[in-house]
Amino acid sequence: MQKETLTVEGMSCGHCVKVIEGSVAKLDGVKSVQVSLEEKKVEVEFDDSQVKLNEIKETIDDQGYDVV
Repeated sequence: MQKETLTVEGMSCGHCVKVIEGSVAKLDGVKSVQVSLEEKKVEVEFDDSQVKLNEIKETIDDQGYDVV
């Protein structure tokens, strides 16, 4: 398992949190995802033999948020 913390711009409300958590959690290999709206951070734990960090970042980007 690998754990990464990403900085994500563009989140402004609880709906944003739910969208990101829901879309990332659907990826095969993701064990957990937690979003901190206040810190603009997304912490994700995943099996990197099943899903790559770039796929997670692209999933967040596809929802309209910017991973920096």
